[in-house]
Amino acid sequence: MVEQSLIIACGALAREIQQVKVGNGWTHVDIVCLDASLHNRPQEIPERLAEKLDSIGGQYEKIFVAYADCGTNGAIDRLIEDLPNVTRLPGPHCFSTFAGSHRFDSLMEEEPGTFWLTDFLTRHFQTMVVKSLKLDSHPELKELYFANYRRLTYVSQNQDEGLLSAAEEAAIYLGLEFRHIHVGMHKIEEPLRWCVS
Repeated sequence: MVEQSLIIACGALAREIQQVKVGNGWTHVDIVCLDASLHNRPQEIPERLAEKLDSIGGQYEKIFVAYADCGTNGAIDRLIEDLPNVTRLPGPHCFSTFAGSHRFDSLMEEEPGTFWLTDFLTRHFQTMVVKSLKLDSHPELKELYFANYRRLTYVSQNQDEGLLSAAEEAAIYLGLEFRHIHVGMHKIEEPLRWCVS
């Protein structure tokens, strides 16, 4: 009998993780998501994860936390370090995971002033970036927030011309050089396979 595994995911990764699950036929893997808006409030992520882990108890043989460090300064690792059946995405954030750590590091070395977009952030650019930073009501803040950025790099998971155009428009809006790298799902699928190993 196959034991059930659980993925506790950032809402910003929900679509991609569901795509990986369905594509691989992982019927014994459940997915629950935390609010994607935590992307802008990383200090709240560990507490929300702890609440979810406590409510789940011992229902699952394996629990995969689909968060990288995500600006929590090691708090996620401290939360799960004594839980042998729990692990998380590698790396500092999802951009690094999607691109692969070596490639991400090379890109950051090439241009440290890089603003990153994924499919999710491109799809929700107005809500997650423009409105959350109040750039719609205070456009003068754009220069303040993005003064040290030079490039917008869109790491795409899916080949979608609409999203590609939206990412280019985001770069124009922010006044940044645009770069697109299609990375697919491979690098996020690799660590998720821990759930089924």
